[in-house]
Amino acid sequence: QVQLVESGGGLVQPGGSLRLSCTAPSFIFNFYDMAWFRRAPGKQRYLVAFIDHRDRTHYADSVRGRFSISSDSEAHTVYLQMNNLKPEDTADYYCNSGISKNGNWDPGASWGQGIPVTVSS
Repeated sequence: QVQLVESGGGLVQPGGSLRLSCTAPSFIFNFYDMAWFRRAPGKQRYLVAFIDHRDRTHYADSVRGRFSISSDSEAHTVYLQMNNLKPEDTADYYCNSGISKNGNWDPGASWGQGIPVTVSS
């Protein structure tokens, strides 16, 4: 199982910003679409955003207008820019490679290791 490598995250005050990065092997990045999930303590995994190879994006209602997903094909990296962060955004964030189709996400087998984001004053 291929591991995706995440970086970024940490502690930020409400209203602040963070950027997460996820780097994949080239054979993963070039074939699959990419997504970000999160899991808050005691809650189920939740799809935050995804991007396809045409740079079409999809966002969960709770983050639309605050978060932005993008990708760099040369670096094989997908980013999640998170602005105006709220305490309810606190979670472990995971990137995933998979397939987007008709606005839906089909998760693949490769995941990042998970990176914590804490929004607190």
